[in-house]
Amino acid sequence: MACESALPAIMDEQALMGLNPNADACYRQRALAYFEQLKESQDGWEVCGEALAKGIYSDDHVKFFCFQVLEHQIKYRHGSLTGAQQQLIRETLMKWLQLQLMSTQSEKPFIKNKAAQVFALTFIMEYLTVWPKFFFDLLSLVGLSPHGLDIYLRTLMAIDAEVVDRDILHSPEETRRNTLIKDSMRENCIPALVESWYQILQTYQQSNSELTCQCLEVVGAYVSWIDLNLIANDRFVNLLLSHMSVEELREEACDCLFEIVNKGMDPVDKTKLVESLSQVLQSAGFFIVEQEEDVDFLAKFSRLVNGMGQALVLSWTKLSKMGDVKVAAETLRALEAKVPLMLQLLIHEDDDISANIVGFCYDYLHILKQLPLLTDQQKNNVEAVMLAVMKKLTYDDEYNFENEGEDEAMFVEYRKQLKMLLDRLAQVSPELLLESVRRVFTSTMQNWQTARFMEVEVAIRLFYMMGEALPASHGAHFTGDATKSSALQDMMRTLISSGVSEYHHTSVTLEFFETVVRYDKFFIVEPQHIPNVLMAFLDHRGLRHSSPKVRSRVAYLFSRFIKTLHKHMNAYIEDILSRIQDLLELAPPENGFLALLSNDDQLFMFETAGVLIVNGECPADRKQALMRSLLTPLMEAFRLLLAKLTQEADEERQTALADCLSHAVGFASRTSKAFSNKQTVKLCGCSEVYLDCLQTFLPALSCPVQRGTLRSAVRSFLHRMIICLEEEVLPFIPAASEHMLKDCEPKDLQEFIPLINQITAKFKSQVSPFLQQVFMPLVLAIFEVLSRPAEDNDQTAALENQMLRRSYFSFIQTVASSGMNEVMANQGAENIERVLFTIIQGAVDFPDPVAQKTCFIILSKLVELWGGKDGLVGFPDFIYKHIVPACFLAPLKPTFDLSDAQTVLTLSECTLTLKIIHLKRGLEFVQFLQQEYLPSLQVSPEITQELCQVLQQPDTKVLKNYMKAFFQRAKL
Repeated sequence: MACESALPAIMDEQALMGLNPNADACYRQRALAYFEQLKESQDGWEVCGEALAKGIYSDDHVKFFCFQVLEHQIKYRHGSLTGAQQQLIRETLMKWLQLQLMSTQSEKPFIKNKAAQVFALTFIMEYLTVWPKFFFDLLSLVGLSPHGLDIYLRTLMAIDAEVVDRDILHSPEETRRNTLIKDSMRENCIPALVESWYQILQTYQQSNSELTCQCLEVVGAYVSWIDLNLIANDRFVNLLLSHMSVEELREEACDCLFEIVNKGMDPVDKTKLVESLSQVLQSAGFFIVEQEEDVDFLAKFSRLVNGMGQALVLSWTKLSKMGDVKVAAETLRALEAKVPLMLQLLIHEDDDISANIVGFCYDYLHILKQLPLLTDQQKNNVEAVMLAVMKKLTYDDEYNFENEGEDEAMFVEYRKQLKMLLDRLAQVSPELLLESVRRVFTSTMQNWQTARFMEVEVAIRLFYMMGEALPASHGAHFTGDATKSSALQDMMRTLISSGVSEYHHTSVTLEFFETVVRYDKFFIVEPQHIPNVLMAFLDHRGLRHSSPKVRSRVAYLFSRFIKTLHKHMNAYIEDILSRIQDLLELAPPENGFLALLSNDDQLFMFETAGVLIVNGECPADRKQALMRSLLTPLMEAFRLLLAKLTQEADEERQTALADCLSHAVGFASRTSKAFSNKQTVKLCGCSEVYLDCLQTFLPALSCPVQRGTLRSAVRSFLHRMIICLEEEVLPFIPAASEHMLKDCEPKDLQEFIPLINQITAKFKSQVSPFLQQVFMPLVLAIFEVLSRPAEDNDQTAALENQMLRRSYFSFIQTVASSGMNEVMANQGAENIERVLFTIIQGAVDFPDPVAQKTCFIILSKLVELWGGKDGLVGFPDFIYKHIVPACFLAPLKPTFDLSDAQTVLTLSECTLTLKIIHLKRGLEFVQFLQQEYLPSLQVSPEITQELCQVLQQPDTKVLKNYMKAFFQRAKL
């Protein structure tokens, strides 16, 4: 059947068919249109209300639909309803609720949740005004009916989400309303609600666990803001504790007790509360953790103990600050009585249970750190935490190293928490930690061949972690404190000489290399170990390992190792280069070719090769020869691939070839990272080979296909060469620029401008002729791209244009600030005017404070250059007609938000522009403001006088503050 338009007066049965998820698209579309129609119509909601109140429809999707229409009405149109209509909504909801009491069948949870949301919205709108008896009406209607109480409890949770939940952002008005609601509830109905909860818990604790758990959740949610005495009393707490022994209820009871313990209160009262709870739990046998098999409950119980422990820590901290020594000492005793339980939970084999107690453990160690002397028991506690952390850091058999999923990610996160404990242990007792780690490490390294991989990995991991746990400036662990450095040196010798790098497990291999690089300064002290470690990096243990993950990580670690120790590599340079030669080959674009390293990994290898060549002690001609042998294969491959690309018609192959060409340029670029400036390039005799690279790569700019990829790669190479070759690059720039400005996309231009800015800032007057030549072509290319039509709602295009505009203004700023007055001055009057108007437009019309700020900086600079007596002809006229108005019109725009920090910076630059105009034009400018401009804005003579006086004062800060206040007043 064809889709027809819906009828408004009664429910459109055919449209309702479209609510079924399996309905045809045609019906679904019609249902959507019908929903919009009912929302917008004046009385559509009444049709839905009646359907709910009379239980006309049995289809769940229709019921949900009706509640949605009602929800929209209450949320967005409640204020425009008459008293009678509001009364009708209340009656509708209560009639629907009555139907639930009479029904033998409970509604689906998604219907009940939506109904609860609608009840909660009505409550928020009407509780403070026309429905103060909301809860009493609900309770008197539902009594102790389970179906009714289900809706009542869901409504309470929905109210909590709307009124209390701190994770939801509220407007100031909503926050004020929510505060009033909570105050009124505390005063009028909370005791009655608490009593209802007690009755529900007592009545249904044995017969309806689902309802009881719901009620416990409500108590936990509300306890944070109601009077705690209503809950933390014998009657209620005993009931909750009895639930702790019921399998179906105890997890929710645990959460509820946690919320009670978590409530902010006086430290003495909090300690008493925690202690009384603790005694009852202990006497009921809950502290005997090893007897409990239910890990889900233990995870909740661990969270509760964590809350109790942290509450006592907080009480101790507050009491200590108050100077209440006696009560603080009692609190510390109470806290330390929980440490054995804390340790049992920390060491538990289930990581969730262990993770939930880490916070208490961390805070306890923080207390110990503050104590002047530790007792023997406290020292034992520290050692016990240390042993627990060492044990829990260990991988289990199930960890999947090849395909890490969610469980593995959770263990990695858990390890981070344990690392925090280890760092805190190092602050409490560094000597004890170092000695314990050394003991574990040494014994494991002696027997690594027979030990399981997780034992070997964790031993090396602990040694690695010492590098962060024990502070050292810039990784200098092998100087200073003799005890520490000799222990670490001893462990490093053991790590390298034990042969553990041969262990056949990726986790051990990776940990070995990570640790070697973490302690790379060791090799400065004992360079005799370098050859052994170099071999490990270069053979089957490292760069030629069977695992791609290991090879990839080792490529990065090797580059770090070489960078730190390049002064000690002289004897090995040529040997290393010959061993890694095949890893420096450009992977061909053929599918199915499996290279040992990915392109990203190869970048590190090329950088490493560059560092080795540049920092070697061989003569310049040898360095030149080595660099040429490194780069020549890249250039040869580049020429061949570029020729192939220009002939290739298949787009997929084109992309593969362009990526390969891009990698070749990237590798060459990366080798230059070893040079800090032109001087080092010249000293190594490498200028010529990089110029050859330039001449090889630049023809790619005129390639008609895959422009984006190729341009991006060559542009990055030019950036590096400007640093390495300086003015030797200049002859290549004009032709390169010409190619890069042809058929531009916004992204091309955006990336090209920083290159021109770099050249302008570095070479200044040397590039003035080139800049004069490229200035208008570049500006026109930008104008052309910005003028291209785009869809109104195309966010990507709008953002690209905004970024391009910013780049354009930064280019004009660079030129204006470079001292090359002639670049812009020689563009001809018409072109100058066109550019100037774009800057005025940028300052005033586009609500982008970053670009606006740049525009005002440009205007200030131009006034400085051309605004004096011997400036550009006609420019003073432009100042008065356009720059001065821009300084007032921009801040007066509604989009100019003076509460935004970036906008305030823009205003600051705008004010400086006015100041510079005054410096250049003097009294003439003041008179213009007094007699012409400010009167045209209807500024009063008094304010005009005041502004002109402040403008003439030397203190710019005073003027900035005054202008901010001036515009704030003007916007009121």
